[in-house]
Amino acid sequence: MTPPPTEDDISSSNQQQESSNDQHHPISTIVIIIAMQTEALPLVNAFELTEDANSLFPKGTPWVRYHGTYKGLNVNIIWPGKDVVLGVDSVGTVSASLVTYAAIQALKPDLIINAGTAGGFKAKGACIGDVYLACEVAFHDRRIPIPVFDLYGVGLKQGCSTPNLVKELEFKVGKLSTGDSLDMTPQDEASILANDAVIKDMEGAAVGYVTDLLKVPAIFVKAVTDIVDGDRPTSEEFLQNLSAVTVALGKAVTRVVDYISGKSVSEL
Repeated sequence: MTPPPTEDDISSSNQQQESSNDQHHPISTIVIIIAMQTEALPLVNAFELTEDANSLFPKGTPWVRYHGTYKGLNVNIIWPGKDVVLGVDSVGTVSASLVTYAAIQALKPDLIINAGTAGGFKAKGACIGDVYLACEVAFHDRRIPIPVFDLYGVGLKQGCSTPNLVKELEFKVGKLSTGDSLDMTPQDEASILANDAVIKDMEGAAVGYVTDLLKVPAIFVKAVTDIVDGDRPTSEEFLQNLSAVTVALGKAVTRVVDYISGKSVSEL
């Protein structure tokens, strides 16, 4: 005889049913998480968004929201803002995690898009200006050499499945590895190789951790500014290519949003 369902069983079943239903209704609200103002502004202009005069976020945080309506979608771009002491973009995993969590809580989006620049590996076929959709995200600098904790440190998460979008827009697809440093130590390199990553950034896996935790579909759009396994210093190549690649990123994300309009997550 089967025992009656517990409250936890019923709650879990309801959550799964809600998640399934969410996958099939048309996408209405999207949140684009983007780390640098230089990366954000072309999209703000493309979607004709306005900066939020009355912040949704806790007092004292530098986080910035641009919002508006574009092709029937409620579009929100969240930029972590400038560090309040040093005045530079608040890049990295900590800010990315915080703004992703805060944006999901405040805006209840149907879909998160983490857009930004990344380093690419020529050994994996990456070139400057290439745009990738990341199929998986993982960390390469959370080294915990203890069984099971090592897997937690890697934090592998799947991006939202988007076979139709990939086919239509003809983006490259590859794995993304995330760490809090622009450069790459030998230990980082070994972890990145173990992650089988084509591109590396400083935010993606942190966004992926939060979206997975809160069950919000997420896609990761990354444009290559520098070749990590190339001959030039990463910082030099990154700064030289940032403006031009940001334009390519803006065009790519606009195409993604155009494609999303009128569709459900399950149709992507």
